[in-house]
Amino acid sequence: MSEPRRSHPPLVFGGMTEAEAWACTPITLRDRVHFRTERELPLAEFRAAMPGGVTVTLDEGEGLYRVDGDSGQAASLSALVKNWCAAHDHRTVGLRAESGVRRRAPRDLPPQFLADLCRHYGPVSLKRLQRNMSTIRLHIPDNDDVVQQVSEWVLKAVAQYDETKGVPFGAFLATQLSKWVHDLGRAAFGRTATDTENKQQKAIAAFVTEHQRRPTERELADLLGQSVAVLRKNAQSVATLNGLRNLQSLDGVPDGADHLLPDTAQAPDEILGEAEQTLLSHALTAACAPDLTARADQRAGQPNVLGWVTWYLTTWGGQTKTQLSADLGTSVRNMNVHADRAERVLKDRLLELAG
Repeated sequence: MSEPRRSHPPLVFGGMTEAEAWACTPITLRDRVHFRTERELPLAEFRAAMPGGVTVTLDEGEGLYRVDGDSGQAASLSALVKNWCAAHDHRTVGLRAESGVRRRAPRDLPPQFLADLCRHYGPVSLKRLQRNMSTIRLHIPDNDDVVQQVSEWVLKAVAQYDETKGVPFGAFLATQLSKWVHDLGRAAFGRTATDTENKQQKAIAAFVTEHQRRPTERELADLLGQSVAVLRKNAQSVATLNGLRNLQSLDGVPDGADHLLPDTAQAPDEILGEAEQTLLSHALTAACAPDLTARADQRAGQPNVLGWVTWYLTTWGGQTKTQLSADLGTSVRNMNVHADRAERVLKDRLLELAG
């Protein structure tokens, strides 16, 4: 006879079991307004203008604002956001209202429950994400910021977890963590290239496990169900993606250091073009680098890779925004938001150089 399965005692956080916490704050239907802006909103001021019970969150990776209210508020919240942004000289991009979003408001849970829950699932999540840590550090190099991001993911899972599905919270969190790590790359480099790279890496890893060697080009194409020509085209996209990741200026520099423009001896014209293009391209790279004075939870503290790609490839790469949008798997609107942010900093950089 097989041994009976051992049952684990329920986890208790802040004097409550998980089941008790979910029962006291069940997941409900909410209305939501999604939008982006051409420049960052003053969040504290914007939140203060919203009605009671309405929450405002910002997805730093995507630059996407979400305004959540009670069921039936979609139209009024949409109008309120439009009017507030217009009155404060902010242009909204891609604003849309959504009804019937199933969410829980973490703020409605007891603070001690949430604190203990994060203390428990934070280290558990970090351990599970060890195999993804190289990917995470491409976007979040600082250890403290990684811990903060994981805590935010735990709270995000709390907001989305539906206890009626019969799946334990820990299992739900584990499945979401892998998805959210992948979304970091999608937000920074575009959906298509990131998904292509992920698919190739999985196929290569499976082949190496079975054959103890890397696949040939033909073998990899067969594994992916592609022609060699398509594989080569996709490989160029992945190579471009990795090249962007390795741009030293976009990876940040030690605290207190300046983002210096290299002279033509460091960046010869045969590589970057004529002297003027060299100067402009390095000014663009510096404009898209992280602002070392910005807080970690601000967009300015992250490299503006999509803005760099949009400017560089449409200016010197001979591509239209429509072509680039299709290659990267992101919208032209999203590209414009990031390109506009780069333009504002670039103008300041060029004024400094002219001075």
